[in-house]
Amino acid sequence: MTSLSVNLNKIAVLRNSRGGMMPDVLQAGRTCLDAGAHGLTVHPRPDARHIRSDDVHVLGMLCTERGVEFNIEGNPFAPPRPGYPGLLALCEMTRPAQVTLVPDGDGQLTSDHGFDFVRDGAALAPLIASFKALGCRVSLFVDVGDPDVTMAATLGADRVELYTGPYAESFTAGDASAAVSSAADTARRAQAAGMAVNAGHDLDQANLGHFLSNVPDVREVSIGHALISEALYAGLDATVRAYRRIVDRLATA
Repeated sequence: MTSLSVNLNKIAVLRNSRGGMMPDVLQAGRTCLDAGAHGLTVHPRPDARHIRSDDVHVLGMLCTERGVEFNIEGNPFAPPRPGYPGLLALCEMTRPAQVTLVPDGDGQLTSDHGFDFVRDGAALAPLIASFKALGCRVSLFVDVGDPDVTMAATLGADRVELYTGPYAESFTAGDASAAVSSAADTARRAQAAGMAVNAGHDLDQANLGHFLSNVPDVREVSIGHALISEALYAGLDATVRAYRRIVDRLATA
């Protein structure tokens, strides 16, 4: 079965653009969980452009109260700065069920590539061990087609998250066959190495079903930008329920 984790970053972007507390990320989180989301995802960046450290705490408590997964994404190499204690410190304070390590820099508009395991492996290994010592499942953001994806298991990762941006682009262009085939191959190689597979980035109601039908045993999809965008038209509750119908239909197929 594939779990749906809703990324709340875009709710925080809207709030931060005006200041104050509207829209309230905590209320948005409650609404998503009430509508059937299996968990919540946040990506607190050092520049606090959307989710802030205080949001991480309140949303972590919400997930604990509801008994659902809390997934924190972030760059493990980003140093602390005022208002951002660092990813490891945030996880130590909130103990998320899962931490997804992503190699994004301050200048990136969004996460758009996976780790280079040959270059970054030696530095990643002790960090992965530190997150796992906190009781967190560790997932690493990877490019579809990465020939070194199995190195993630050697480094200690429990899962990989497939970067699905290129798949979404090819789907929109009208031919996703090569992209989804490559994603399926990457997933199988990761699974053969002992890891589970997550997926995320630009997945939406149009392309999600095709992806899950063709990529084996995807354990979790993290969806934010498209889901929140669609919710502007249909409402947050209805949109989350629509995504649940997609993942639930495929689970029973």
